[in-house]
Amino acid sequence: MRILLVEDDPALSFGVARALQREGWQVDVLADGMAASAEGLINQYDLAVLDLGLPRRDGMEVLRQWRSRGARLPVLILTARDDLSDRVEGLDSGADDYLVKPFDLPELLARLRALQRRAAGRAEDRLVLGELELDVRHRELRHRGERVHLSPREQALTELLMARAGRVVPKDHIVSTLSSWETDFSENSVEVYIHRLRKRFAELGVTIKTVRGFGYLMEVSAPAAPAPTQD
Repeated sequence: MRILLVEDDPALSFGVARALQREGWQVDVLADGMAASAEGLINQYDLAVLDLGLPRRDGMEVLRQWRSRGARLPVLILTARDDLSDRVEGLDSGADDYLVKPFDLPELLARLRALQRRAAGRAEDRLVLGELELDVRHRELRHRGERVHLSPREQALTELLMARAGRVVPKDHIVSTLSSWETDFSENSVEVYIHRLRKRFAELGVTIKTVRGFGYLMEVSAPAAPAPTQD
């Protein structure tokens, strides 16, 4: 998941960003409301964490601009404004959740996982495809109960494909989701990792198909045709 974190407190933004990265998410950090207004409209993000007391443009105004321009990314407001009227205004302006500072980091992470599940239409942190099962929260992939060891990038790409199993995932969406300002993930990188995973999953009953000109599709492998019998 790629997250936009908008927070002008350097110590807080650093700590939250590190925690999100440990969860396996790509994080871009901004400390300016004006820049956030543009960034949330230009690039594809799965989720945004938005402070309200920002320089140059208030976070509430940023949120309203995102929504008025059609940005549908889930937004969690993270702010020191704890009045009931502020919470109501934030949610009515298009926020999906509202958390008041000071906060406990485990609660923030749990709320973000809940927003991620809701956006993906899932009820739990588990993806199943054939005999593969991915525990999204603990980032563990298992086949028939046995752990399948993947690199962090392989794990992230597997989660992206499994979450949309049976549907084509565009290559540019993969690049955007797995990239951040600090780590580039090119189309060539996608092809390299797809090649690795395709070979790895072939023996686990899962196929990754290339839909030329569009992207990739993950599905359960078709059963092998029975051998012809001889009379």
